[in-house]
This record gives sequence, C-alpha cells and structure tokens, in this order.
Amino acid sequence: MAKIKVNVVIAGRTYPLSVKDTNEEEGMRKAAKDINELIAKFEQNYAVADKQDVLAMCALQYASKAEIVSLTNTKENTEVLHKINELTKLLEDHL
Repeated sequence: MAKIKVNVVIAGRTYPLSVKDTNEEEGMRKAAKDINELIAKFEQNYAVADKQDVLAMCALQYASKAEIVSLTNTKENTEVLHKINELTKLLEDHL
C-alpha cells in the first residue's frame, strides 16, 4: 500500500509526514488543528515569549489527559475484575 504524503503546520512550522491511509491523514490534520488552537489559547491567556514554552505546555496538557484516562481505565478495570471474581465465587458456591 502506498503511503500518503501530508504536510501539517504546527506553531507556524511545516512538518512533512507519511501516513498509511485517509483515516490517519484526517487524524493527523485534526490533531494539528487542535494543537494550533491550544497554542493560540495559551498565547492569548499567558505572556509567553517562546514558542517552545507554549509547545511544552501543550505537550503537558495532552500527556496529562492521556495519563488521567489511563489511570481511570485501570481503576475501572480493577473494579470490574473484582465484581467478576465476586460473581464467579457466588456461582461456584451455588453449584
């Protein structure tokens, strides 16, 4: 399968990328758009002199959201497994 060449612009800089399909291309373009919107928000709300500082703030925000989701999923999975184990024990006790 041929790779699709995509150029995305983040913080005023163009990055040439290769993606495997149109879904990945759409995801890259949406991610770049979201990052640029977050950059604009940070620049509007904070006195930031350096683009690198804004990019670091963006990276931290996205990484922390991913970690929060991961921790939440882990906690929920643990609770589900605990409930399944309780139900399994109840069934075994009745059989």
